[in-house]
Amino acid sequence: MMRSLFSGVAGLKSHQTRMDVIGNNIANVNTVGFKSNRVTFADTLYQTNSGASAPTDNKGGTNPKQIGLGTGVASIDTIFTDGSVQSTGKNTDLCLSGSGLFIVKDASGTYYTRDGAFEYDAEGNYVLPGSGHYVQGWMGSDGVVDTTGTVGNITIPNGKSMAAEATATAAYTNNLNSAAPTIASMMQGGKPITTGTTGTASTGSPITMTMSDGSKVTQTSGTYKTGNSLPVATTLTVYDTLGNAHTVSITLTKTNTDSTNGNQWTAALATTSIKEDDGTTTNLGMSDVTIQFDTSGVCKSGNGTLTMTYANGAKDASGSQKVSIDFTQLTQFSGSSTVKGDADGHAAGTLKSLAVDSSGIITGTYTNGVIQSEAQVAIAQFNNSTGLTKTGTNLYQESNNSGTPNVHTATDLGVTITPSSLEMSNVDIANEFSDMIITQRGFQSNSKIITVGDEMLETVINMKR
Repeated sequence: MMRSLFSGVAGLKSHQTRMDVIGNNIANVNTVGFKSNRVTFADTLYQTNSGASAPTDNKGGTNPKQIGLGTGVASIDTIFTDGSVQSTGKNTDLCLSGSGLFIVKDASGTYYTRDGAFEYDAEGNYVLPGSGHYVQGWMGSDGVVDTTGTVGNITIPNGKSMAAEATATAAYTNNLNSAAPTIASMMQGGKPITTGTTGTASTGSPITMTMSDGSKVTQTSGTYKTGNSLPVATTLTVYDTLGNAHTVSITLTKTNTDSTNGNQWTAALATTSIKEDDGTTTNLGMSDVTIQFDTSGVCKSGNGTLTMTYANGAKDASGSQKVSIDFTQLTQFSGSSTVKGDADGHAAGTLKSLAVDSSGIITGTYTNGVIQSEAQVAIAQFNNSTGLTKTGTNLYQESNNSGTPNVHTATDLGVTITPSSLEMSNVDIANEFSDMIITQRGFQSNSKIITVGDEMLETVINMKR
């Protein structure tokens, strides 16, 4: 009878612990990134009245006779299933899905969390605003983020400036029309221009051209030659060392048609000088570039060097600048000419906005139109996430049974970050209420064991009367 009393007490204590856990789960039903817990029971040490005996030649074996001494809490497990994603519209919020945790840090150490309600503080630090913990990741340099190094604080000051960068390279892409008609003949001032001769058109003396496809074109400016196509006009924006933009006009003209070896185009400057806003003149220099295509429309060769020579004006740079131009990325197929040129370099700018993608890369957009990677959020993964120690305020700490953190990018670890969203608690209210009823009945049943045991003891005591 006394053993039953102790078993009943053990059951009461265990079910009280389970009710405490259920209460904590329900209390955190709306806590961002909260992971629910469950309690598992295990029976406790048994008192053995007699052990088991093995069978003999004239007698069968017997089982042990043991009396249990109640139940105890075997474990309190954290359930690391994903919570639902709730869109917030706040671009600093991050929702993590999959087996991973954000890394945060303060003076006391490193912690881990599923709470992605982050914010930038007064100094541009990416933090958990409720506790001030710094979000950990890798900072970028000139738009490149190296994720092989040690993680550190993510700091992106508001109003961050970007220095100007002079143009060094340019490339032409897309297609030149292989079927572009060529000039069959030209008339100027009522007189034909001799075949193979170059003619320069003007407003007072236009040139009328008959094309190889029979169409006629009249031009009042530019230089043309029979056998060539009409030039395809393009522009390149070149930045000097001060970040000033200069528009360079380059024409592309089909100058040789060869069905055996492939067509040939020529790239040339449309003008050799630019009149700047401050009255100075920028001189341009580039030797004509021969762009050779094979019969399949693939460019075989075509590279040039543009030289910009600046005057020492009020705002423009001085000295000279060379820009390497690559035409080898062009194709030549029948159809429209869609060619365009893009150059590197940019003006000075100021950080205008920040955004985060699904891999945790924080991208900055600047007032000069440049978009570059500023940082990347780091993710930690543990072999046994349920072994982490909870420290409150949605934080976890490494324990002896969690394993060591495997720190990589979200992509490397196969997890997903949803920007402008938060992960909600994974507490299932219906399940918690069901567990509450079961726990209540278990508690009541154990209390009955104590009550009945007491009544039996009372009966034994009354036998003396």
